[in-house]
This record gives sequence, structure tokens and C-alpha cells, in this order.
Amino acid sequence: MSDRLKVAFMVYEFPILSETFILNQIAGLIDRGCEVDIYAEIRGNSDKVHPVVEQYQLQERTYYLPELPENLLLRLIKGIGLIFNYALVCPRQLWRSLYPFPLTDLTLSLWLLHTVIPNLNQDYDIIHCQFGTQSYRGMAFRHVNAPKAKLITTFRGHDISSFVQQKGENVYQQLFRYGDFFLTNCDFFRNKAISIGCPPDKIKVNRSGLDCDRFAYQSRSLPEDGSIQIATTGRLVEKKGIEYVIRAIAKLVPTYPHLRYKIIGEGSLRSYFAELIQELNLTENIELMGWRNETEIVEILNSTQIFVAPSITAADGNQDAPINVLKEAMAIGLPVVSTYHGGIPELVENGKSGFLVPEKDAAALADKLGYLIEHPQLWSAMGKSGREFVLQNYNLDQINDDLINIYRSLINSDKIMTRKTSS
Repeated sequence: MSDRLKVAFMVYEFPILSETFILNQIAGLIDRGCEVDIYAEIRGNSDKVHPVVEQYQLQERTYYLPELPENLLLRLIKGIGLIFNYALVCPRQLWRSLYPFPLTDLTLSLWLLHTVIPNLNQDYDIIHCQFGTQSYRGMAFRHVNAPKAKLITTFRGHDISSFVQQKGENVYQQLFRYGDFFLTNCDFFRNKAISIGCPPDKIKVNRSGLDCDRFAYQSRSLPEDGSIQIATTGRLVEKKGIEYVIRAIAKLVPTYPHLRYKIIGEGSLRSYFAELIQELNLTENIELMGWRNETEIVEILNSTQIFVAPSITAADGNQDAPINVLKEAMAIGLPVVSTYHGGIPELVENGKSGFLVPEKDAAALADKLGYLIEHPQLWSAMGKSGREFVLQNYNLDQINDDLINIYRSLINSDKIMTRKTSS
């Protein structure tokens, strides 16, 4: 293996606006001299992408894997067709896809043929699965296309919460045996992974970092006209808990009629939120803004006084890590209100950079938002504290350096073992 690391990222969808943490890792690795390719299962929306995608020409580095039918019989039928297609084109990879896999799970075995990359000329050092839900594809990809590569999986949220609840606590047992190393984006999820069988000595926390240079600090003070703008950024799904902020705003508007709440994002609950806003007579106070790219979000937040991230544990068990939008808001200098949920208490220091309240508690949200509205003299100190905490604990450069060191330590440990065995 050369000093120039060759890395394959396994993702579900690419490009996707909501996964800036993956873009930050890819860009960081490229800046550090790595060759990075992206393997995705589905093609994302290319009409509206983050600037990083264009800056690093990431779509030119992206390959889309063959679709894997949900029905097992259709997988088998399609797999037989692929055998004939690959027989002369890539016989070595084809043989590996048919050779008994170290893991005997039938579902995993049916991934193999659908993960063959004909004429692959990259000898990858690292295969990095982004989300545990990509691990089956990652295991198959390594077995078929790059058997010498180290396999790393990062658990980030739904993959270690709702997916485990749905599939059972044994869902990752084969991965824990077959994978080389594991990462999580917070201590909360590291502990969860260990609790379902991940070896403690094979898992570390590698947080989702933030480039604070892209988020200029701005001290907050009460606008001359006394207006207050609150904002939330996130997908319009149950886990983000936005319904409870809408209901909190309804409690505040009689006292603060000029209060404005901007919700940035899209999702399956948009229609429900629109109806709820109308039902509560809040159409003059709350705006559903849809998706915005990073530059547009910063512009909105620069005219915002308070940021709220009301994450909850969804009915299916889905949970959040310390979410990037909270880090961005804190880096800009916004006081924040969030919840005692998942990994968020690792980011927000209650009473110092903002406030934490119980999940699904509209009254508590209204209470803390009202307190901040009534005490604008706290905004500047909370904003400074939040930015300082993000700078110290979520520095993107340091976190990407740590990731490179993890990659190299895995590769070097393998070399050491090889030398010991040969001696």
C-alpha cells in the first residue's frame, strides 16, 4: 500500500443536502492527499447541491451500484443474469462473488453479485461505510472488489437506534466480527454500539466536525424594533420534534405578537405542519421555508436571535447525535434551546450556551424561549460560550486529522502483524 491512501466511501444516496458531515469528511481527506471514491445506491438531487460537491467535483468521483431488488427471488434471478454478464469481463471478481463467503448469511450472500464493479482498477486501502445500514454493502464490496482493504463503519443515528429496534439487537453481529474498526459521532452512540455487541477496543468516537471559518461569529442583541426571529433547520420528520416548537410559539404569540419562527427544511410532515400552523392561527408568525443550501441558511441565521432544535425519540426509536445544525448555530453566536435527547447534551451546556428541556414538552420550550426573549442581555455571553465550545470540541481540521490517523493505525497494525508472522 502506498502512502497516498485510497478510500472508498459507501453511502446510500449522493449527493444529498442534509449530509454535510459526510461532505466535510470527503473534502478533508482529499485535502490531505487521499484518493476518495464514492459508491452510492441511489442518485440524489443534482439540481441543488452544497458548494463542496462542485468545488471538489465529487459527482465525477461517484459511482452508482447496481440496484438490489427487495424480493429475494428477483435478486437471485437478476444475479444469474449478472453471472453471464461478468463471466468474461471480470472473472476474478465474479469468482470471489461465488466463492463461499466468510459469513454464511443468505441475505449477505445475495449482495455479492450486485456489488461487483467490472474492471475496477483501484486497490483500496480503506472501505468506509457511512451509517451501519451500509455495512452489508460494504462487507460485500470488500469481499468482491477489494479484499485487502480495511473495513470501517460509522454509526451516526437511525442506524444504531431505530434500525436496531426494527431488526433486533443481533443485526450487526456479523459486522462486529467481520469489520476492522467502528466509529460513532458521539459517546451516546458508542455506548449503544457496545451494548449490542461491538468490541469496546474496536470502536472510537470521531465527531462530526465543523469548519467554523465558514460561520462568522456575530454577537446578538435586541433589534431596535423589538422584533424576535427564531429558527430551526432540519428535515420535517418526527425525530426533529418541530411540532412542539410550533405549539410553543402558539403559547408565546399572545404576549409577543411580532415573534417570527422560520423552519428551514423539507420532509414528510410538511403538509401536517402547514395545517397545524393554520389551525393555530400562526400563518403570520411561522414560515415553512423549504430546503436551503449552506450559504442561504447562514444568511437566514444571521438575522435570527434564537435557534431551537427540539429533537425527540421517534416512535420507531430513531434518535439524534449532536446535530450539525446546532453546531452551526452555536458557531454563528446564537443562543440555543434544545432537548435532553441522544447525544445533544454532549454539545449544549445547559444554562451556559443555551437551555435543554425534556422531549415533547411544548410548555417547557415556550418557557425557555420566553425567558430568552425577556433577557436579551444573555444572548451575547451564551453565543460566545457556544462558539468556544464548538471550536474546542468540533474542530473540523482536528477531527479529519484524527480520522486519517485512525486509517493509518489500522493499516500499520496490519503491517506489523505481517512482519511478526513472517519472522
